[in-house]
Amino acid sequence: MDIDIIELSDTKARFVLNDIEPAIANGLRRIILAEVPTMAIDYVNIYDNTSVLFDEQIALRMGLIPLITDLESYVLPEDCDCDGEGCTRCQLSLNLSAEGPKIIYSGDLLSSDPKVTVADEKIPIIDLRERQTLVLEAVAKLGIGRKHAKWQAGVGCGYKNMPIITIKEDCDSCGRCVDECPRNILVINNDKLEVTDPLKCNLCKLCMGICDINAIDVMEKPNSYIFNMESDGSYPVKELVIQGADTIIQKAGQLKEILSEIE
Repeated sequence: MDIDIIELSDTKARFVLNDIEPAIANGLRRIILAEVPTMAIDYVNIYDNTSVLFDEQIALRMGLIPLITDLESYVLPEDCDCDGEGCTRCQLSLNLSAEGPKIIYSGDLLSSDPKVTVADEKIPIIDLRERQTLVLEAVAKLGIGRKHAKWQAGVGCGYKNMPIITIKEDCDSCGRCVDECPRNILVINNDKLEVTDPLKCNLCKLCMGICDINAIDVMEKPNSYIFNMESDGSYPVKELVIQGADTIIQKAGQLKEILSEIE
């Protein structure tokens, strides 16, 4: 297996996985979406709220604020020595005390651990008017997306087969396929049909259907996939992919142990 990086930033990535089985590719996608642990606010203690929003509405908004995750310092509650009761190894507190008039943003939350803070400081929580106050304590824990969407670090992850577009020598450059292509990746250049960006092809094969002389062929490259993914900010997207791969390896090891016990 090899990887070709097309685009890579802290929050987005686009890459090609070559020589990989479909089950592994789909497994990586599902793991990134549902099994990579991430930190999120699990419950909120509201001590004073004179705003126009109910306590429950504020708590729901807090739960969807992405937090930078530190897997070296924290463990899942079910794996903690406290049996999920709550301790410094499996949870942390974020405090907020504010008075209007002003807009309260995620950056106003003060974390008890400087390594675990909000991923984006400009997420609006509430607009407090004059003499309105909000005082609360939010408790964050590790979790996985399979249990709740607030623990889903990969907010978008999908893949498609790598397209192979072949233009045959008998193409007469009539341009009908150019007009038919929904991605606008076919052009006539010097009376010759060319493909500008084959990675944008969605394999709809409309160009093949419109061509009367079968001069263009579109097919999928076996065991090669284009991944597009995005992180919510709790991980850099590169780290998110690595965590996904490590989780697959860990689960494969657990399955091997179970099977060996059966034998």
